[in-house]
Amino acid sequence: MSPATRAAAPSFDALEFRAALGTFATGVTIVSARRPDGTLIGLTANSFNSVSLDPPLVLWSLSLRSASLAAFRSGTHYAINVLAADQQALALRFAAPVGERWQGTAWHPGVAGAPLIDGALAHFECFNRSRYDEGDHVIFVGEVEHCDRRPGATPLLFHGGRFYTELPE
Repeated sequence: MSPATRAAAPSFDALEFRAALGTFATGVTIVSARRPDGTLIGLTANSFNSVSLDPPLVLWSLSLRSASLAAFRSGTHYAINVLAADQQALALRFAAPVGERWQGTAWHPGVAGAPLIDGALAHFECFNRSRYDEGDHVIFVGEVEHCDRRPGATPLLFHGGRFYTELPE
């Protein structure tokens, strides 16, 4: 029997696949950067993952349809802001397709200039190391140049299409 050279056709539809993915609980992040003209960009993402400790690498993915894709592809640095439980309103604002996301958002510049959201549970300041087109998304791998965290804070969680702000006892 010879090894398969490609995957078999899926035995499910896109809605079933999305529902199955929704069973995996994740944290919630806002990925942020600056355009070359200094304009702030940012979006909510829960596709964040660690890759390597040595070197320190993380990944996240972005839809090919995102209006921010060109800026993230071409930029040298971005930040991943891991949101705390009290930042659900920010997650919703940065997930909206339109609107002024940064108005009223407290932030400060990171070491390389990427915006770090005040009150976040953690910040990962990344060099935009590599990008991979896969399916309908681009996978970004960032080399972490600086990170910090807020010990004792509760994370904002996402599961089954809903936010959760309390950890189980």
